[in-house]
Amino acid sequence: MTLGRDGIAGLVCLAISIWLLVLTLSLPPAVMVPIGPAFYPRIVLGLMALFSVILIANDVLAALRRRAVAPELPPAAQARAAVAAPTAEAAAAAESSPNGVQAGHKPNYPLVLATFVLFGIYVLILPYLGFRISTFLFVFVLQPTLEWPRSWQRWLLVAAIALATTIACVFAFEDYLSVLLPRGTLTGM
Repeated sequence: MTLGRDGIAGLVCLAISIWLLVLTLSLPPAVMVPIGPAFYPRIVLGLMALFSVILIANDVLAALRRRAVAPELPPAAQARAAVAAPTAEAAAAAESSPNGVQAGHKPNYPLVLATFVLFGIYVLILPYLGFRISTFLFVFVLQPTLEWPRSWQRWLLVAAIALATTIACVFAFEDYLSVLLPRGTLTGM
């Protein structure tokens, strides 16, 4: 049995996550805080390893299902049989194009470009306005860029999400992790 594209990607990501997890063992222990500098990387890398294993398992199960379609046929004939009589999973995969976009839907490249441009502007204004104001503005502008609010209640939700995101980031980094966030030269915040 050969792995498909997903299985190979899962193996690569699993190898990278295990390698980086091993590297976190050499990080020095924490002196003043209980969790230490390796805590969060280990969480992220552990999740990456878990999702990689799930991706590999899904690819192996899909290969086994394809093999069960015509077990008495040689592998080349199995592939032709799978194409000739697709399973429900293969039919769903056939509806989407190779880049993962559903049939009938065009990819929205201008929206991706707009997101990168907004992030670039965020990085440029960060030294002048500071983390708090820049983050609030970035999140506030990004949401209508992705989907335009059609009512004043939605605009209030956009503002609330931007404010909550900014407060959560400030609390997590500055108050909890004691990371100094950039202060703006124009605002001092």
